[in-house]
Amino acid sequence: MEDEEMEKKVQQYLQRKGFRLAELALHEERNRLSTASSSSFSEAALSRSENDPARYYDGYSKLRTWAYSSLDQYKHELLRILYPLFIHCFMDLVAEGHTQEAHSFFHTFREDHEHSRDLKKLEGILSPSHLEEMEVARSLRENKFRIKLCGSSYDLLLQYLHKTQALVLLGIINERITFEVSSGKSPLIADDSDAAVLIGTSKDLRKQINQKEVHWGMLEDSLEERMEKAISDSDKTETESKDADTEDNKKRSLEGGKQAGLHKKIKKDKLVGAAGKNMKSETSMVSVAPRVKPELTLPVTSVEVEQSILEDLRNRAHLNSLALPSVSFYTFLNTHNGLNCSSISHDGSLVVGGFADSSVKVWDMSKIGQPPKTSCSQGENGHSQGERVSTSDEGRKSYTLFQGHSGQVYSATFSPIGDFLLSSSSDSTIRLWSTKLNANLVCYKGHNYPVWDVQFSPVGHYFASASHDRTARIWSMDKIQPLRIMAGHLSDVDCVQWHVNCKYIATGSSDRTVRLWDVQTGECIRMFIGHRSMVLSLAMSPNGRYMASGDEDGTIMVWDISSGRYISPPVGHNSCVWSLAYSCEGALLASGSADCTVKLWDVSSSTKALKMDDTKGGSANRLRMLKVLPTKSTPVYTLQFSRRNLLFAAGALSRGS
Repeated sequence: MEDEEMEKKVQQYLQRKGFRLAELALHEERNRLSTASSSSFSEAALSRSENDPARYYDGYSKLRTWAYSSLDQYKHELLRILYPLFIHCFMDLVAEGHTQEAHSFFHTFREDHEHSRDLKKLEGILSPSHLEEMEVARSLRENKFRIKLCGSSYDLLLQYLHKTQALVLLGIINERITFEVSSGKSPLIADDSDAAVLIGTSKDLRKQINQKEVHWGMLEDSLEERMEKAISDSDKTETESKDADTEDNKKRSLEGGKQAGLHKKIKKDKLVGAAGKNMKSETSMVSVAPRVKPELTLPVTSVEVEQSILEDLRNRAHLNSLALPSVSFYTFLNTHNGLNCSSISHDGSLVVGGFADSSVKVWDMSKIGQPPKTSCSQGENGHSQGERVSTSDEGRKSYTLFQGHSGQVYSATFSPIGDFLLSSSSDSTIRLWSTKLNANLVCYKGHNYPVWDVQFSPVGHYFASASHDRTARIWSMDKIQPLRIMAGHLSDVDCVQWHVNCKYIATGSSDRTVRLWDVQTGECIRMFIGHRSMVLSLAMSPNGRYMASGDEDGTIMVWDISSGRYISPPVGHNSCVWSLAYSCEGALLASGSADCTVKLWDVSSSTKALKMDDTKGGSANRLRMLKVLPTKSTPVYTLQFSRRNLLFAAGALSRGS
């Protein structure tokens, strides 16, 4: 009290004497002391609220609002930080014992990250002890997220965090996230390679593998393409010989006519030879260096296989919007929801199923047609065209059992000829089986988490895999280590598909994007954005210009690979699109869904609009549905056109139907 009276007297004295500067200095000193005292009070209040769970909700909610309201040029980069912050805010709340608040926070903001399968596992965390017991949670807390940002986006983020004093978020960022800041501004479509992935040895391993020089071997046109060219060349030769005979008859009276015709033929042969060499160089996967002997060579195709392919091509049905394909549907009975995947060989003679009990079973259609020794029918059965099949152990088994995986089998596919089979599992391995020897040949280990999809290349020998570890990998049958690792997706890579020229692969992910990768460099060269849910299926057109993708919501998109434009039907399916397949000439697209239907789409007329630069996706630029083929109650797992344009489909009859 005495200090206040003394301060007033001093202030009055300074005013009487006119010492204005001294009065201002005294006033500033008084304000500084009051601010310091209030600051110490705030620190005490902060220490009391350090355990307040609301600070996580407030901090994340404000950052989320700020990120979504940012400029479009930086938004796609700033939104990357939300997922790791969401994960760690939730786990920190659980670790502090605020389980109820943690789950309230989880369900409030979960819709922003529905594409992540990790959330389904993390939702089951009910106590701090679960953070140590659950492998996914332990991995997330032990490793850091790596996020790529441009310099401008990084500066904006730092300015926001320091301006708002978001201490909770700053703590998580310093402890759980590492930023890789690049110079310059953010591109419109950034190269998101490793945009937000867990830091470990995977990045160094990926760089080490992708920098190795790989001689892919003489990957010429596929056998089917060579056969087609042989047929067309023979037809052209016959036509040209007839035309040449006609011309010779007309010019017999002209002197030197035969010499001119001979000269013309020699010139033409030279042009054809040069064109053949150019086509060979364009269709080869990688042109590493001239005059380098390749380390890998493809297996020699037998004469019997070539004759079989030639016969199929000669008997191929030509499909269009007026001539629709015949469909052969294989139904699995009594699987009790144990069937995870299915695939069909090129000629429909073999059908494979991957099951939840880690088994792989291959049905031989020739054996199914034979009468069984007993009439008992138990276990997993298959039927074709309404015919029930007996699989009793006492009678003749209509399937071959392959055992080797230690987890659920999520994908299985035949080689182009059908002599090999690949399967992938939740045990993070890929296995190569021989359908002739009925034995496991190789077990490929490289992925760290379940492998959702595996696909042979069009020429065989090489294959690609997609995994929960957010990477896709390229393999060859004769090497146990991957040749390339494609990393960049922000979530699971759910499906993979080869381009027809084998130079590229496409991947669909739970982050709602489709990416195109260069097989030679392992880098992402295209990113296709448009889906609103996880991408579950992909298909490449035979001419290599277009790509179809299907997602969890039932939406189908057909993309122009060169321009990135897409067309989509007004109404797709009512549920997940699990399979897509182009007809051999590319005029039709078939889609199979969990809504128990197969739909046929006219893509030949629809894709013409994509060739026009002024296409804006108007009403004319839509996929036209030609026909709906409903099943009794069978979700469609797989679709495939044979070389003769017969459509194969397979699925498991739902329980209770």
